[in-house]
Amino acid sequence: MPGLFIERHARSVAGHVRVAVLYIHQDDKLQGGKLDIITDKDEELFQVRIYYAASRAGVKFMHPIINTLKFLRCHLKGLKLIKKELGKPDLLHVNVLTRLGVIAMLYKWFTGTPYVITEHWTRYLPHMDNFKGRFRKMMTRMAVKNASAVLPVTDNLRKAMEAHGLRNTNYRIIPNVVDMDMFRVDEGYHFIDRKHFIHVSCFEDKQKNISGILRVLKRLSEKRTDWFCTLIGDGIHFEILKGFAKELGLEGKFTQFTGLKENEELAEMMRKACFQVMFSRFENLPVVILESFASGVPVLSTDVGGIREHLHPDLGILIQSENEQQLEEKMDYLLDHYQEYRKERLRAYARDNFSKEVIGQKLAEVYASIIQTKN
Repeated sequence: MPGLFIERHARSVAGHVRVAVLYIHQDDKLQGGKLDIITDKDEELFQVRIYYAASRAGVKFMHPIINTLKFLRCHLKGLKLIKKELGKPDLLHVNVLTRLGVIAMLYKWFTGTPYVITEHWTRYLPHMDNFKGRFRKMMTRMAVKNASAVLPVTDNLRKAMEAHGLRNTNYRIIPNVVDMDMFRVDEGYHFIDRKHFIHVSCFEDKQKNISGILRVLKRLSEKRTDWFCTLIGDGIHFEILKGFAKELGLEGKFTQFTGLKENEELAEMMRKACFQVMFSRFENLPVVILESFASGVPVLSTDVGGIREHLHPDLGILIQSENEQQLEEKMDYLLDHYQEYRKERLRAYARDNFSKEVIGQKLAEVYASIIQTKN
């Protein structure tokens, strides 16, 4: 799941360039210096996955240094496998800082290969406090400065990165990709007994404020009973929040918690909703909002992060973060007015801004401009 957005970017641009994907991860089941190397090739991607054993022997304070060297060694080995299969890379595309950015920067210094960075993390946003450490900050700033382009998924994230001193002369905003074939409109679906809306998230309450949604749902249930809310996803607070819904007398009557749903199963649940609700305290641009647009389903969300950049009045409603009264009012409104949002307008916006074809073309143009400049 954490790599899904990256895979969609890679597959979107694979129609324009040859793409190899390299992924390195520590595996506690391996012993000593043993590596588990997996290669896979399909019509779009050549994938190399290398798993290595963590260092546990010897002096404990040396373990991070040894493991970092193993991580670097595995990347060099993976790049050799890619070079043997496809030739020397013309460009590296790094996803998520900091270590991978440093490796790409070193590779550039030794081979002249340029690199670009895509960043997705909320770690740079004002609400977060986990971009720490003088050395980490210094190395991240170096990696960003030496990149040929930096491609955050929202302009809000760009501003947050720059506020931390992550400077680059070539920032370009390239959002995540939506699978327009999987997430589609169900024109023939009609609600029979009660109107149905959804919430989709990773169930981390500090960020998603699902407890706030549940409190509002309780008040809404005392006002009207012609609705049902499905909460989709899994995470560290799943059981706690499900228990809270039971305490409020919601579970089974007005809410259900499905756990993690993916791919076609999630897409079907989404297109049969009258709207999607999000009450996050901070975000970049959740892909579930974009998938909702592709499904012709309007979105009710807090005005945080980069959501404002795409959630326009004809696509849904923005409210203030933490404002439970406003959330209740807009839920009540949407239950009566969701049909006023044109499904074809929502889907067209998703197609024109987040489809595989559009994002792939944008990435290809960035790659071409960098490689042409290099040559």
